[in-house]
Amino acid sequence: MEAAELRAISDTLIRVVTPEMTPKQLIKAARKVHPHASKKNIVRAAFFLIISHADQDVGKSKKLWWQRR
Repeated sequence: MEAAELRAISDTLIRVVTPEMTPKQLIKAARKVHPHASKKNIVRAAFFLIISHADQDVGKSKKLWWQRR
């Protein structure tokens, strides 16, 4: 997976995620925009998203992490 593809999927995740979403729903929503993305790529993009936001805003990173639990 290229970095540009990873960033595109993570940008999609940040737009579609809601607090009540299950992981299965999040993957389904990501695949609507990126039908070629595997579950593994979507999970990698989610971790990339959490890590990339950790330096910018600790509160937001925690919020993203807890939304996924």
